[in-house]
Amino acid sequence: MTTRPALPPRPAAAPRAPHRNGGPGGLAVLAAVTELRTSMRTPEFAVGVIAVPVLLYAMFGLPNAASPLPEGTRVGLAMLVSMCAYGIVSLAIFTFGEDVARERGRGWTRTLGATPYPTWVYLAGKTVNALLLAALIVVAMTVLAVLAGGVGMAVTSWAALAATLLGGVLAFSTLGFAIAFVARPRAAAVVANLIFLPLSFASGFFIPLGDLPQIMRDIAQYLPTYHFGQLAYRTAMPEADVEFWVGMASQPVWVHLAWVIGSAVVLGTLALVAGRREAVTRRG
Repeated sequence: MTTRPALPPRPAAAPRAPHRNGGPGGLAVLAAVTELRTSMRTPEFAVGVIAVPVLLYAMFGLPNAASPLPEGTRVGLAMLVSMCAYGIVSLAIFTFGEDVARERGRGWTRTLGATPYPTWVYLAGKTVNALLLAALIVVAMTVLAVLAGGVGMAVTSWAALAATLLGGVLAFSTLGFAIAFVARPRAAAVVANLIFLPLSFASGFFIPLGDLPQIMRDIAQYLPTYHFGQLAYRTAMPEADVEFWVGMASQPVWVHLAWVIGSAVVLGTLALVAGRREAVTRRG
């Protein structure tokens, strides 16, 4: 009786490549999740970006939350918009400025440039992470304002305010990128603070402009953060209360939009030019 020769072992099946249509999308989701986990694992980032606006509102907004403005808007609502705008601008500048500059200094962006990893996926991860954190800021402050400050609005007004604030993340991300690629990586954090704090103060986020000297009101009209704040106020307050709170005559909505969008385009162009110049220098 003859025996059959033993057959060689079958080679293991090669792993299937991810579906072509879902590849970039999956990478973008993975990048966003990774960015979010990294942010939440950094205590100083979570405290600085999320907790500070909430604490500022608790200290300065809640004590006078029930005081009414001429048209009936509560001070608590006006302070909520101010502190949310402050938190959104802070998030955009430091997520896209300090973080990207740190990764640039470590050579991470240079490493990505030498791989097939798409640049847009890296930017998409940063953007989605910032939008999620911004939503967390808005939700946390809204819950505090409603439960502790008695603030209330129509659902449509809440939705309009949230959409405007989240749009601010996209608009001011260009400022963050400009800081990241123009400033030296080690100096980016200092530059970001030197830009952010005066912008917030001069835009009336901490103290209404009506309580500041006239020169501050004159300067505010040339700041994109001021115009961003005006767009946010308009979604939650009557125009008369906005003028009373700000201490300045109102301007058409298109003027505020033009300032915010125009500054985003200019700063985005500056960041793009600086990034390309660095890439050319690196190749040379």
